[in-house]
Amino acid sequence: MAMLVVAPLSLTSYPHSPSLRLLNPRTPSRRSSTHGPLSVSAMADTVLVTGAGGRTGQIVYKKLKERAEQYVARGLVRTEESKEKIGGSYDVFIGDIRYAESIVPVFQGIDALIILTSAVPKMKPGFDPSKGERPEFYFEEASFPEQVDWIGQKNQIDAAKAVGVKHIVLVGSMGGTDINNPLNNIGNGKILVWKRKAEQYLADSGIPYTIIRAGGLQDKEGGLRELLVGVNDELVKTGNRTIARPDVAEVCIQALQFEEAKFKAFDLASKPEGSGTPTKDFKALFAQITARF
Repeated sequence: MAMLVVAPLSLTSYPHSPSLRLLNPRTPSRRSSTHGPLSVSAMADTVLVTGAGGRTGQIVYKKLKERAEQYVARGLVRTEESKEKIGGSYDVFIGDIRYAESIVPVFQGIDALIILTSAVPKMKPGFDPSKGERPEFYFEEASFPEQVDWIGQKNQIDAAKAVGVKHIVLVGSMGGTDINNPLNNIGNGKILVWKRKAEQYLADSGIPYTIIRAGGLQDKEGGLRELLVGVNDELVKTGNRTIARPDVAEVCIQALQFEEAKFKAFDLASKPEGSGTPTKDFKALFAQITARF
């Protein structure tokens, strides 16, 4: 557990700032209670969400904040704009995962890490769908998947290991078993190749981990579908290859609670809404998985 003594500064600007130190990083968080003197002090794990400004990261961060009796949420974003987008709270830090020294301070005192960072391609200008053209994409300089999904995630894993985290949840993508997957061709970034390399690095780190290879992410309401898990992209062949972002976020948080989720790697998708029974028993969901990678 950690008690912040100052509001977060830009970690990129102040990578070695002593004002970003944390006091008593394993001290229990104290929370008020209405249940009498025996419940005045409660233990809550400090969980860092990286990529907290992204569409899925925002959901994970907010879900953790809603469960303050269990978790102390902390977010890491890359820009001030992203910080403001999720409320500009004191517990959201600014740093650049591509540069290890810029993110070290925010890792102090955390108990668990949820990695939701990813390289994001941009569409080349001049695209005109009315002419039957296909869009073309590119990655900005120094923001290719190699820098973000490999080096950036490696930096996070190393920083987490250095402070003795108890669990890392990493969200990747289905499709990594196929080198010819179209996602690898976007901007010539080979994004799934670099994601897979980071996943392997985490699996070899010795830290308890959960690797979630999500299907196509949808901006839909969560908690309404039966979730499916698999390995080696077998779900792709079933036609069930998408999942709502809030469902991915929920699985990330549920993974922190069950031993059955540790040292596991799996693909994640869902049945269509109205088909099957919405998943509520996450312990049973994780127990279906035996694959370590």
